[in-house]
Amino acid sequence: MRLGGPISGFSDPKGWISALRPHGYTAAYCPVTAQDDPATIQAYREAADEANVVIAEVGAWSNPLSPDEKERQSALDKCKQQLALADAIGARCCVNISGSRGKNWAGPDPLNLTPETFDLIVRTVRQIIDSVKPKRTYYSLETMQWMYPDSADSYLDLMKAIDRRRFAVHFDPVNLVSSPQRYFNNEQLIRECISKLGPKIRSCHGKDVMISEEALVDLREVRPGLGRLD
Repeated sequence: MRLGGPISGFSDPKGWISALRPHGYTAAYCPVTAQDDPATIQAYREAADEANVVIAEVGAWSNPLSPDEKERQSALDKCKQQLALADAIGARCCVNISGSRGKNWAGPDPLNLTPETFDLIVRTVRQIIDSVKPKRTYYSLETMQWMYPDSADSYLDLMKAIDRRRFAVHFDPVNLVSSPQRYFNNEQLIRECISKLGPKIRSCHGKDVMISEEALVDLREVRPGLGRLD
């Protein structure tokens, strides 16, 4: 397993590699943006290869299911640009959430977990992948509590429906802990996801989760080691 995390304070490929080493990181977030020139992107890619550093993911954080057409189109453009960047720099995946039908780009909405939204996700992901036609990387959706994919089985359903070889899995187990049952049996949840999705997982988020003793269920994301995740 390769570990990585957010870093800052670098201005060139050599400085980036030097900033990773004190942490023992052999994986990293993408160090450039889609607006950087091709020569810069290539230089970072070569530096990663020489230092045996895997670029784990390129984030495309946006809402391609937004009910606001301007926001939705902007998100689609961003997803395509970031997927192209991931392919150019050799990242393991480009990752985004599937999107929300509500005002909060990553928030809950009554329409999120419906058959109509499932179909909309399928069409949206196909459009992104077919537009870019990546050769080296994969487009992936971060697992979430209140939008698809919200389980191993819903991820399998999406992969079958999307039917694109360059669609793969981004695994965030904490985001699947949405109930006391899943919280106290998260070992079983993780095993199920690895068993069903393992060969298609391209990158993971390492976090932790803690339950409070409030009257209503309150699950909070915390630093690894401070919660109950196995």
